[in-house]
Amino acid sequence: MDAHHQVDLRRTRRLNAKPDRPGTVVYWMSRDQRSMHNWALLFACMKSNELGRPLEVVFTLAGSFLGASRRHYDFMFKGLAETESALRRLGIPLTVLTGDPGVTLPAYAIEQTGAGAVVTDFSPLRLPRSWKTRVAEALPCALYEVDAHNIVPAWLASTKQEYAARTIRPKLHALAPAFLTPFPEPEARFQPSAIDRPPVHWEQLGGWPRQDPPDGSSDLLLPGQQAGEERLRQFIGQGLEGYAVRRNDPNSGCVSRLSPYLHFGQLSAQHVALSVAGSPAAAENREAFIEELFIRRELADNFCLNNDRYDHLDGMPEWARSTLANHGQDRREHLYTVEQFEHAETHDPLWNAAQTELVRTGLMHGYLRMYWAKKILEWSPSPTSAFEIAIVLNDRYALDGRDPNGYTGIAWSIAGLHDRPWFERPVYGKIRYMNASGCARKFDVVRYIRRMTDLGLAGIGW
Repeated sequence: MDAHHQVDLRRTRRLNAKPDRPGTVVYWMSRDQRSMHNWALLFACMKSNELGRPLEVVFTLAGSFLGASRRHYDFMFKGLAETESALRRLGIPLTVLTGDPGVTLPAYAIEQTGAGAVVTDFSPLRLPRSWKTRVAEALPCALYEVDAHNIVPAWLASTKQEYAARTIRPKLHALAPAFLTPFPEPEARFQPSAIDRPPVHWEQLGGWPRQDPPDGSSDLLLPGQQAGEERLRQFIGQGLEGYAVRRNDPNSGCVSRLSPYLHFGQLSAQHVALSVAGSPAAAENREAFIEELFIRRELADNFCLNNDRYDHLDGMPEWARSTLANHGQDRREHLYTVEQFEHAETHDPLWNAAQTELVRTGLMHGYLRMYWAKKILEWSPSPTSAFEIAIVLNDRYALDGRDPNGYTGIAWSIAGLHDRPWFERPVYGKIRYMNASGCARKFDVVRYIRRMTDLGLAGIGW
């Protein structure tokens, strides 16, 4: 059975009321940068086959994306180079446009391809959504959006901001059987015999932009779909068993390190879920991982899709803003500037080790990221400044920065999102508290600190 019959049309929605026309189908690739396990590409193939016209992939490169650094662009470009090669083997060209996507994409679609339909993938973030609004208005043809990032399409899972994981979980579980399905192979049947678009010179893009972290690129993870697949195999073979019990221990090796691949769309979360669900690991470990991959990730997309203030304190729950305001003038035992935080110059060796891991590797263990954010709240002049500092540092250094998961995690840690009021205390108010002694009860803090402060992290191990 071909992709035409296997793409559930509930994964798609139209962003304008314009018709399909007789012309090339353009897949405007953005969040899902892969050639396999990609519902947006599969729908574009379906549309191309339906119209009897060629398919072309376009990637738009804006001048700067939310402060992304060379580390992020290097990881993305290397993954895209692999995707371009895979697409060319299918007879599908990939073209990169630089500049404002709201301008460059419609101009290219109209002037270079005579587009009959444009397909794009889904993001809940404000900036990509604003680009799509402008593109939808400028195009003379239909613009389709396909949620290739979530297992259940975000607009179908819920039409409102969900209160917590417990409120979205039954909705996602009810829909999962219909959507957690295998992927067909992409097939575009009307491609010309020779690809007339020139190959992309990725090395000429690699030196751009210039706002770099001090340590430049991270070499802990190889980018691209093949490397992501290999990392997934390693995790299932070596890290998944014991995940339910040991996942909050940064020394345990029970981490997937898949978040950068998922963030850049080099791996499909649905493909990962199917692979984990079909593994021989104990049910409790499979379920614990899929809870995070499926429920928590899609809850984060739900939050950003339904709350345009996802990265500002004023978008947080009223009870949390109120309790933080009531304690805004409380005495802080320690106060640090953003530069001191950035350079890991606090009094706390554990926090400094976590920040060092983030800066040097582009990664931070999930349990420690909660501690990291909560201490920024405790050591900043105000909750507003703490929220801003945490987002700036995470977006600048984390390979999975500028992502709904990151914004939601910071909002949970600092401002009670998807959480409930706890016992009141200074500075935090009723926000859930964490401290180093609590971490020490969960894992060997000294071992973690020693590992992160080892010269050059050359011996980092998982």
